[in-house]
Amino acid sequence: MKTLEKNFSKKLAPSKAAQMVETIYGCKWSLTIYQLLNNGINRPGEMVRCVDGLTTKVLNQCLRKNIEFNILARVSYNEVPPRVEYEVTEFGRKFMRVLDELDTLQNEIDGHE
Repeated sequence: MKTLEKNFSKKLAPSKAAQMVETIYGCKWSLTIYQLLNNGINRPGEMVRCVDGLTTKVLNQCLRKNIEFNILARVSYNEVPPRVEYEVTEFGRKFMRVLDELDTLQNEIDGHE
């Protein structure tokens, strides 16, 4: 009878991906911003007006984090007055699918308690 050799190495968590998920979920406004973008609201002023409690300062911090992770892209138009819009990147769409799966998992956990 053959014996199986143990050739497995220790599995480590994906540090950058885990940090990204933690940072985005840690920002209580990121998921709301994704919802706004999904509904065609992509200008910062309009975002602030649409959500009670969201300030320009907090919105800008949240948007900056999402841009650093390449989830969102900032599009500046050379117009007077200046116009800025935000859009989800291709990577951001992949990342949002992961967040959707986490929501599905949470719903299953909530349903089984």
